[in-house]
Amino acid sequence: MTLKQQLTDDMKAAMRGGDKHRLGVVRLVLAAIKQREVDERIELDDVQVLAVLEKMLKQRKDSVSQYEAAGRQDLADVERAEMTVIEAYLPAKLDDAELDALIAAAIAETGAASPRDMGRVVAAVKDKAAGRADMAVVSARIKARLAG
Repeated sequence: MTLKQQLTDDMKAAMRGGDKHRLGVVRLVLAAIKQREVDERIELDDVQVLAVLEKMLKQRKDSVSQYEAAGRQDLADVERAEMTVIEAYLPAKLDDAELDALIAAAIAETGAASPRDMGRVVAAVKDKAAGRADMAVVSARIKARLAG
């Protein structure tokens, strides 16, 4: 079953079960997926759906920090609740050891030796860690490894 089909089934289950919060979040996700499909005139596969989910998660994280800075804890809590629903559809995150091994393999694979080669290493890791790691953290680790 594709991720998009899983989302659709979960939306139907939330409707039947009366879970209005989950239903609202899943509808937002499906709307974002549909919008991207319409804009690009393509049918999204699981990797592209994961990218949409990651983008939505990042937006929620940014919103939480802005709401907390403004003293609106009530709105920050709503965003956090949406984040937990979205995270349920993402694959399990890589731990530090797995991430380091992935970075080491990408560096060896690309033959990177200096920070100038960082783009190739990030691209190699991004393909393998799609949805399982925060790319900002990955980028920082790669930069540290290549710098010395």
